Amino acid sequence: MAWGHHLIVNAGSCCRRAIRSQQEITKFSNELVQKIDMVAYGPPRVVHFGSGNKAGFTLVQLIETSNIVAHFVEETDDMYLDVFSCKEFSPQVVEAVLRSYFQPKHLSQQLFQRQAPSASSKSSPPLLC
Repeated sequence: MAWGHHLIVNAGSCCRRAIRSQQEITKFSNELVQKIDMVAYGPPRVVHFGSGNKAGFTLVQLIETSNIVAHFVEETDDMYLDVFSCKEFSPQVVEAVLRSYFQPKHLSQQLFQRQAPSASSKSSPPLLC
């Protein structure tokens, strides 16, 4: 059984107005947390930074079971979203909320099951810190 669930979503050609709006991104984060039945740990942090083709807003929302992180690329109107949680959630719900806010023309997603190697697995010995 996996310890965590990690959804990676790449959304292309999103609504230009929405990905440039700190208010819309904040509303998206709040609704996403609620719709996937998570508990926010503080408010979302939505910060605009970067330069050139890297400029855009970045969203970081801590949740009690891990985090939600997204970067919005203004030059291409693309969005890169990661949802990671040890509590299961619906990738279909994540996609529906994302589509309702940002209307991407193209979307791909991958869901990974995360599990750290254990002593019984054939991994290298732990590093001494």
